[in-house]
This record gives sequence, C-alpha cells and structure tokens, in this order.
Amino acid sequence: MRTIIHRADTRGDANHGWLKSKHTFSFANYYDPSRMGFGALRVINDDHVEGGKGFGTHPHRDMEIISIPTAGKLAHKDTIGTNGIIESGEIQVMSAGTGIAHSEMNGNADEPVKFFQIWVLPNKQSVEPRYQQLKIADLVKQNEFSQILSPNPDDAGVWIHQDAWFNMGHLDKGVTAKYKLNGTFHGVYAFVIEGKVKIGDEILDRRDGMGIIDVTEFDVEALEDSQVLLMEVPIQ
Repeated sequence: MRTIIHRADTRGDANHGWLKSKHTFSFANYYDPSRMGFGALRVINDDHVEGGKGFGTHPHRDMEIISIPTAGKLAHKDTIGTNGIIESGEIQVMSAGTGIAHSEMNGNADEPVKFFQIWVLPNKQSVEPRYQQLKIADLVKQNEFSQILSPNPDDAGVWIHQDAWFNMGHLDKGVTAKYKLNGTFHGVYAFVIEGKVKIGDEILDRRDGMGIIDVTEFDVEALEDSQVLLMEVPIQ
C-alpha cells in the first residue's frame, strides 16, 4: 500500500463571507501544483453557504459533479429543467457533458447549508447532460461500506460516466470495516467526514483525506464513531 495524506488544516481556504470553503485539491484561487487531484478525482470542496445565499447560474461541460449535503437544504436549478431541493441523506449527480448551466442556492433564508462538492473527470466526452438525485440514507448499512455511486445505472446508488465507485461508511467506535477495490489500476481516496479512523499505519482525523494506491483491499478501523467516504477512481 502506498499513500498520500492531506490533513484537514492543509486544505485551501476560501472565505467570501456568504461562502466558506475548504479545498482538498487546487480550485479557483487556491493553487498547489502537487495537489491537482487524485487520478480521475479532481475536486473535493467542503462548502458552507449562509442562509439565502448561494452559487448563481453558471456553466459547466464534460465533468461529473456530485453534491452530498450534510446539513440544511440545497436548492438546485438547471437548464435541462430540474428544479428541486436536496438534503442531508441524499446525493446529487450532474453530468455536464455538452454543456449545462445551474445554480446551487441555500434553500433556507436563516440557516446555513453545508455540503461536499466533488468533481470527477468523465471517461466520455460530449455526453447528453443529465441530472440524478437519490436518497442514500436507506442504502447505508451501519458498520460496513455501502455503495452510493458507480458506473452502472442498474447498481445501487447514483451513476456517472466514469469507472468510479463511492462507498459511505457509518462506523461505530471499535469496528473495523473492509473495502475491496473494483477495478485494476485504481486507487481510493478516503475522506473522514466525522470522527477518527486508522488505515494501515496512519490515523486520520475529521476532514483528513488520504489517497491509497497499490492495494486490492484494505481495512478501516474506527477509533471513534466515524463517517467515512471512500472514492475509488482510475489512477491511470
């Protein structure tokens, strides 16, 4: 197993008043040539948007964009006709493809919305733009890793145009959960949403991230009650 660790306090920091964001990888005004992504995984932003504020309509193309709220309500609207609310316990996917414009606003006027915005490079260019939203709370089983995203429309969770698998783990203190990789020449980026875990010889705290390669399976030991997102993507 080879690893690269990104501690929570080393992430890029953006504070625009209405938006507070932490960037695991280079994004917008934060640039670090050694942190341009992990394989096909390009962006992990930890966003906090104040009540009544948000990202106005803006365009994307040829990117798989995933949002996972952890608190509050996120109001989504786009140019392919989608208009709705996503909340904690749900996941949203937007395949930008040939081009899509969207807004992501706080659905509440007086409390913040918190969510992770994750970008994955697609394995197909110029696809038809699409949107998908799914409740994942029922998919996630306690004390194991549960799939919430894959390349297969018929599999559990949402799907994207990439050989990628996301798994969420809600682990009680003292539990060890195993993860087996799906693909060859793949790696896994482990992101600790809450708690503290041990992977290999490394201890990861809240909001720490670790890229893992040259392995077919590994264990995650929860040192505290923890929530961990594993993002498996092609490395080559």
